[in-house]
Amino acid sequence: MLEVSGLAFGYGRRRVGAGLDLTVRAGEVLCLLGPNGGGKTTLFKTLLGLLPPLAGAIRLDGEDVARWSRRRLAARLGYVPQAQGATFPFRVSDVVLMGRASRLGPFASPGPADRAIAARALASLEIAHLAERTYTEISGGERQMVLIARALAGEPGLLVMDEPTASLDFGNQTRVLAQVRRLSRLGIAVILSTHDPDHAFLCADRVALLHEGRLLALGDPAATITPESLARIYGVAVAVVPLPGFRQSVCAPLLPD
Repeated sequence: MLEVSGLAFGYGRRRVGAGLDLTVRAGEVLCLLGPNGGGKTTLFKTLLGLLPPLAGAIRLDGEDVARWSRRRLAARLGYVPQAQGATFPFRVSDVVLMGRASRLGPFASPGPADRAIAARALASLEIAHLAERTYTEISGGERQMVLIARALAGEPGLLVMDEPTASLDFGNQTRVLAQVRRLSRLGIAVILSTHDPDHAFLCADRVALLHEGRLLALGDPAATITPESLARIYGVAVAVVPLPGFRQSVCAPLLPD
């Protein structure tokens, strides 16, 4: 379980957020919503140990991670960045194998067991057929699935996903969110950010609304994502419409005449 208490985060003396309290339990999906510049990425960098907390504590299974080495933290937390362009023509299987780095010694090379774990990660996402393809030659949606497989190869207990559906088409967004739900059913905790509140209705157990670096609301999607809360954090009028026969709603911005 990830537990954040009284957390202040930012860059040196410049605070981006403060007073943050939240938990993410095994098998739970927490969706982080907030406007550009609201502190989501800075918070993620702090959770991942890339930035030191300015105040408060981050605990995993009750233990303060401030005393952990970078390697130990990397072995517990998996990271999936935004969909991105590819530069180096690695094979997909090699990209996924890079996820084993946190489990290896300083000068160790991946062995057969590591390659088997990487292959299972690809198979679990139903993209094993991409293993021998060149990473630079597959689609954006396929690259995002490969990045998820790379994170899974590290056998994390918690996945941090920074806008995993950004720049993806409608179909690939849906496929990524379906995998998020599947991973949670396997007992992996997931915290993800998105700019689309509809995604929270699709995959999240709880939603955190981050506004000006502070937690505006935290709770069940239906109770947290409301016209009032969305208007406050995004500054636009929004209708939240329940879908008959489904356990979700859709959010529609109301444009002025």
